[in-house]
Amino acid sequence: MSTLDKLKVDEWEKMIDVNIKGVLYGIGAVLPIMQEQGYGHIFNIASTAAHHVVPTAAVYAGTKYAVRAISEGLRQDVEGKIKVTVISPGVTETELGHDITGEAIANGLKEQRKKALSPEVIANAMVYAIEQPDFVDVSEVIVREKG
Repeated sequence: MSTLDKLKVDEWEKMIDVNIKGVLYGIGAVLPIMQEQGYGHIFNIASTAAHHVVPTAAVYAGTKYAVRAISEGLRQDVEGKIKVTVISPGVTETELGHDITGEAIANGLKEQRKKALSPEVIANAMVYAIEQPDFVDVSEVIVREKG
């Protein structure tokens, strides 16, 4: 999380590896099994950053936009046999950001975390999507903190 002119290429690579390649490898691990059994539900985690880019978050937001695009492509590829849901959480209690190297950005995130969502809230959004009838595909859920 920094402005692009800082050229933190190593950090960009890590973010791409986790947020894009991680999603692709996860899909690759479960998709053959789900296709063989004829059903399944894949959840990919994006972020509200996939909907709204803020300063210092261009690369992060780009990776989360990619998660949305990959998920939509997957949904079309599996043609309704397997459900695909993107969960786009706001600030959530996670380890994300504990390794931010810019002091001002790290302090800003600490302030935002005071209103952070619990992991259980995100799990509840997933349960909502799972509990829908077979003919309903919840494509995306955006979960934000109030205020």
